[in-house]
Amino acid sequence: MLKGKAAIITGSTSGIGLGIAEAFAEAGCDVMLNGFGDAAEIETTRSELEAKTGVKVLYNGADMSKPESVAGMVKEAESAFGKVDILVNNAGIQFVSPIDEFPEGKYDAIIAINMSSNWHAIKAALPGMKKRNWGRIINVASAHGLVASPFKSAYVMSKHGAVGLTKTVAMEVAETNITCNAICPGYVRTPLVEGQIDDQAKAHGMSRDEVIRDVLLASQPNKRFVETDELGALAVFLCSDGAKSITGVSIPVDGGWTAH
Repeated sequence: MLKGKAAIITGSTSGIGLGIAEAFAEAGCDVMLNGFGDAAEIETTRSELEAKTGVKVLYNGADMSKPESVAGMVKEAESAFGKVDILVNNAGIQFVSPIDEFPEGKYDAIIAINMSSNWHAIKAALPGMKKRNWGRIINVASAHGLVASPFKSAYVMSKHGAVGLTKTVAMEVAETNITCNAICPGYVRTPLVEGQIDDQAKAHGMSRDEVIRDVLLASQPNKRFVETDELGALAVFLCSDGAKSITGVSIPVDGGWTAH
């Protein structure tokens, strides 16, 4: 479906981003991975995905908190692939604290990585998309881009900002063959979340099932995690011709959370 296309997926060495990268590669799209982690593990992930799918899989370790690093990543992808057709802004971090106790350094990092990096990446990739008159931009926001939770002021702010950016970019490029949409997941089964389950169970003397049902998924009516392959399938669809009139929207994938 995406044969001949090239994509950058930020924050894609694990979790949601890797799930989207795998879906793109399986659809025939060359991909550039990005994110932090153990260098040997990242190289194993990169080489295995390339061998499995037969597409070109590259890696760039750009720091999403630094605008010049973000722009450099886009430039490298354009040089390696000849173009960047698809940009998925997925990189993100989290910190939980009452706002009056929230460390300013944590706030600045969350805004830079979760929101500002989206803006810088889009600015860098859009000229090439406009020149070719085709492009797909996907911002991975969150259910917290649509609703709020206490003690997550910076995260909720950043994800609401990503949703607003999505709408603005979609309007600016509406008369081209470029779309910009946001995916808003609820709780997704990732290695990070799996670790949180064990930590919460130990801290509260609860079983894993109780933590999943009564703590993490308390707001998700279907009481199950979103799987990364679901998000990958949606991202692939949003990049297809079948979605060429879908732009400027924020799609919840949250088991009914935001239907409350």
